[in-house]
Amino acid sequence: MSGDDMLSVAQARARILTDVAKDRPAEAVALERALGRTLARDLAAKRTQPPEAVSAMDGYAVRARDLAELPVKLKQIGESTAGRGFSGSLGPKETVRIFTGAPVPDGCDTILIQENARVQGGFVEPLQSVAIGRHIRAKGIDFTEGEVLLAAGTRLGASNIALAAAMNYAEVAVIRRPRVGILATGDELVCPGATIGADQIIASNSFAIAALVDAAGGEALDLGIARDELGALDERIAAARAGAADVLVTLGGASVGDYDLVKPALARQGMELNFWKIAMRPGKPVIHGRLGPMMILGLPGNPVSAFVAGIVFLVPLLRALCGDPDAGRDESEPAILGAALRGNDSRQDYLRATLWGNETGLPVATPFEIQDSSLLRILAQAQCLVVREPHATPAAAGDLCRIIRLGS
Repeated sequence: MSGDDMLSVAQARARILTDVAKDRPAEAVALERALGRTLARDLAAKRTQPPEAVSAMDGYAVRARDLAELPVKLKQIGESTAGRGFSGSLGPKETVRIFTGAPVPDGCDTILIQENARVQGGFVEPLQSVAIGRHIRAKGIDFTEGEVLLAAGTRLGASNIALAAAMNYAEVAVIRRPRVGILATGDELVCPGATIGADQIIASNSFAIAALVDAAGGEALDLGIARDELGALDERIAAARAGAADVLVTLGGASVGDYDLVKPALARQGMELNFWKIAMRPGKPVIHGRLGPMMILGLPGNPVSAFVAGIVFLVPLLRALCGDPDAGRDESEPAILGAALRGNDSRQDYLRATLWGNETGLPVATPFEIQDSSLLRILAQAQCLVVREPHATPAAAGDLCRIIRLGS
């Protein structure tokens, strides 16, 4: 691919997602361990909820027609509690004490709440009439047996977990979490806490990418740091394959320098190259390919470049691998520019910016003045990325823009 022959961001993302197999392996997990996992199959209710008509309030089960003319006294003939209903039936001018969630007895067509009743000597005197059906939850008002309530592809949140439990599922079939090998490269890198030479820096990219992997539903596999030698790279690539990684993410070594050896190392092991170089800033040198069943995503070495490329390409890839049917959705949203911007060149820009509320309803995004791709402090201070399309014309403060929010 020549220097000018670069894919657009949309083209690159589409190619990456197209390479994901449609059928992903599934596994059964206990419901208490299913938070954040993606359903592999539709879930149909195994029961009807509620299984019978129940009271929505504490009070008295009555017949509405008995309350049509007041005053009247109703004889209390029993009690219905949650889990233990009244087995008999209401006759004329009879009532049953009832509690929230308790089955409604036969003959009852409405509930007199306890605040509107006076009780004395085994009789209940209603203080007001009640319309038919008041405070009764009908059988199956929530759902009925056989209804599909959670579709395959749903990422399970807390409310989904509660619903699955109510549907009587102790375990669910979910897409197996994709394993992502993360390999940092470069003689200049050392792990946090290690002795640092005068010409070395701390390897931080692996931690950011591992966090993105975890948040997107994947399982990160730390492959450490490979020196700028083909043999060292061969060894770590082999470790990724041995660990059954679905995706190998390399960090650094993807450009055209004498020590950028990631692409040659992958090529000599048989990688089928999909593309290299994308018209974006930061993050131009991105590799995508396949080494047997393992997908390859080579990200730049600069921390911000790796992070932005991770959000733009790795996160949608992992969503697709997790079974999300809408993995390629546009995550951007409208905002108002808080500062003027110059016209853009042929690359799509992602500018780190602060984000503030605004009385118009749209937030105000103000890009930082310095956008150097090595500055982690600014990345940590940013709440969003302002997306600038290729060849965008100059923009003034107050103009509309598109942003991608960054997680806390």
